[in-house]
Amino acid sequence: MFSHVQLGARDLSRMIRFYDDVLAELGLKRAANVDDIAGVIWKKAGQRWPQFVVNVPYNGLPATWGNGCQISFAAVSPDAVASAWSVALACGGYDEGEPGIRPLYNEDFYSAYCRDPEGNKLSFVFAGGLSDSFKGI
Repeated sequence: MFSHVQLGARDLSRMIRFYDDVLAELGLKRAANVDDIAGVIWKKAGQRWPQFVVNVPYNGLPATWGNGCQISFAAVSPDAVASAWSVALACGGYDEGEPGIRPLYNEDFYSAYCRDPEGNKLSFVFAGGLSDSFKGI
């Protein structure tokens, strides 16, 4: 398990608006604006970890997307997968694969894929066992 996932942003305001809308569909809320890192943290209410962070890169170089990198967010249902994907596209994301079963991974692996406005690849997933991630929400 991870403690947090962190993405660099070229246009921090645009990325914050995108992730505020998309992550709300998955039960994640903005927890803090962090001036020290010029960024924002999202997490589940009442939980410290895991966290998702978007910030301006520390080294001052432009943020870039990683080829072969993907961030996958657990969803509580297939409807939540479809909703997050639809909101992502409506908020400036790019389609990388509409919602559906991916039998290559498992017969219950329901997912959708997109890229955020800066090209980072995202996946929204509902599959057996992932619902345990949502206990207490």
